[in-house]
Amino acid sequence: MKPYTRSIIDLFDGKRRYLIPLYQRQYSWREDPQIALLWEDIERAVERIETDRSALVPHFMGAIVINQVKTYGKQVQAYEVIDGQQRLTTFQLLLAALRDVAADNGSSYAAEVGKYLLNDGVMEAPEEERYKLWPSITDRRAFVKLIDPIADLNAIAGLAEDDELVGKLATVAYSAFRRRILNLVTIGGGYQEGRLEILFEALKEGLAVVSIELEGGDDPQTIFETLNSRGVALSPADLLRNFIFQRAKSLGQSDGSLNVDKLYEKHWLPLDRQVWSQEASRGRQKRTRLDWMLTDHLAMQIGDIVSIEGLFANYRKWILSNAPFPSVTEELESISATAAIEQRLFTPKDGDPVGRFGRMADAFDVSTAMPLAIYLATEPTVLPRLGGAFEALESYILRRDTCGLTTKNYNRFFVALITRLRECDGDKVDELISYLSGRTADLDRWPDDAEWRRNWIMREQYANARQPRLRYILEGIERAKHTSLTEDILIRSALTIEHIMPQKWQTAWPLPGMAGLREEEYGPELANLVRSRNSAVNTLGNLTLMTQALNSTISNGPIAGKIAAIKANAALALNRELHGYEQWDEDSIQERGAALFEVARTIWLAPQRAELLGIGMGANSERNNLPTPFPLDGTKCRFIYAGNEYQACIKDGGLIVDGFDGKQASFSAASVAVTGTSRNGWNDWHLQMDDGSWVLANDWRKKQVSTSAMSTEPNAGSAA
Repeated sequence: MKPYTRSIIDLFDGKRRYLIPLYQRQYSWREDPQIALLWEDIERAVERIETDRSALVPHFMGAIVINQVKTYGKQVQAYEVIDGQQRLTTFQLLLAALRDVAADNGSSYAAEVGKYLLNDGVMEAPEEERYKLWPSITDRRAFVKLIDPIADLNAIAGLAEDDELVGKLATVAYSAFRRRILNLVTIGGGYQEGRLEILFEALKEGLAVVSIELEGGDDPQTIFETLNSRGVALSPADLLRNFIFQRAKSLGQSDGSLNVDKLYEKHWLPLDRQVWSQEASRGRQKRTRLDWMLTDHLAMQIGDIVSIEGLFANYRKWILSNAPFPSVTEELESISATAAIEQRLFTPKDGDPVGRFGRMADAFDVSTAMPLAIYLATEPTVLPRLGGAFEALESYILRRDTCGLTTKNYNRFFVALITRLRECDGDKVDELISYLSGRTADLDRWPDDAEWRRNWIMREQYANARQPRLRYILEGIERAKHTSLTEDILIRSALTIEHIMPQKWQTAWPLPGMAGLREEEYGPELANLVRSRNSAVNTLGNLTLMTQALNSTISNGPIAGKIAAIKANAALALNRELHGYEQWDEDSIQERGAALFEVARTIWLAPQRAELLGIGMGANSERNNLPTPFPLDGTKCRFIYAGNEYQACIKDGGLIVDGFDGKQASFSAASVAVTGTSRNGWNDWHLQMDDGSWVLANDWRKKQVSTSAMSTEPNAGSAA
């Protein structure tokens, strides 16, 4: 590389062009502090000229890095800007403001300064090549309007004027410079040509940058990373973007613009939009959605944890060490695919399994699952069963949360699962369900129905920080309760979590014998009743959804009025069912909790441990080499799902489901046929017994295995 010391004027002297690649970030200098600091440097140079011109030494203002672009025929000599686009753009805006102030006052310096803004003479594409600086598409319209006010903006390739990406800071910087120049050249209310002449001299002699021109063997990215931009720090996404596009070498230019810009327009320009610049929190960290998306992308690709702080360094190492893509185009296509999935995750749409998982992940604060979610949604072999994959993952997370199990291992657990699925040659969704179902430790197990039911009914679930999770659960139950006979209710954000029996129940909902007693005066029996009620109040059976207005009106009201108000204003199935309760106490709460659980277990499937072992009771059955029990032909079955009842009959070791063609090979296959999702059908279907009663298929199977195991024991059934 060759370094040259050049003044602000020298940078633009002669017929030349600086091309800002689209992958460079948008112009971002603001009046405070960047413009103000630059102007202070200019004022000091002016003061030195006025004090002692002979002692003037150029003030160093940093460095720019440029790479010469091959040009042919009539094309104007061009340089790609590797680093320094903020300075170069700012200098052009400064010169434009100086030219316009001079023109307004009839100064010959207007034409002189104009030579450093626009090229003239023979050019191949004068519409673009006449500009000394050709900014990226986001700043082009505003920049051209300032540099060349008579230009036909409709002929300038760029974004529509009302596009959210159109830069506005160039206009702000120009106005800031114009005000300052006017103030400098005006004394006693009158224009002073001499002051403008000194200002021009200061730009020509008093301020300088180092212009580093790269040669064939120089690495633009390495040089870029070692230089600091003045005032505006580079984000991990900025560094990563430059690293990617600076490896798209030797693409040259056409029609006055760099060819690498086409790659940028297709793959990265969409990531510059506002939706990706919004801040999002993960734990205690706040970053832009773009930074988080790129972190998830790398974690998904390498199957390992990636910190936001180490994003760029780890990405660079992965690319240079592993060369995972044949070209930058494929690398960008991979990022675009991840971005498309992540956008579906944080802007969910009804009916999209990716969006539903995104809603759940947001409610339960499990961003650690994002890399796995991206892998599942971008893996072609998973797509036919993507809904089932996400249902299993959602159930795993939701059931563990309800049971109070830890999340501290999630980040490593989920990324390790990506590697396992990637290496699986069989059905990856089956492998996902099998692996999750096979976990047995507190650290990573998927709770079965028995464990989940205990915690659902008895464990306190309510806390302020948990309200989004509880709302997600209750909304899911509400939707499942809708049938073809009920109205389609749109659940809006105004609904809040409400305790049917209030948390502060002591005044309006007192226990018998409490009246007139202080807490320390409670006897053992009453104290136990109080503790029991305090615990019951925060369980799921006592929680519902209602509008904020109704919530505020009846929050801590007396029992009779509160229940009546809920019944009178009930639109949700969750609340209409309260008509069946004459009173509301701990027994009512537990009864409702059990009823809600029966709906929940049809939504959030259980682990398939029994089926994975190939036998109902696991190790006990396997030890005795017992066959998997299955109901006899002719046994009637039923499954209630989303408010609808489905009937079937056992025939030849399978199920014939009413309304569905063919025979289903298993209970789970029958459940898939009905719901379209992967489920453990033993926990869905009920069997009709000889006495007319209905028994859950899994409970029937456990009893059959237990009986068979006893019959194989020595002396089973003997009177010993």
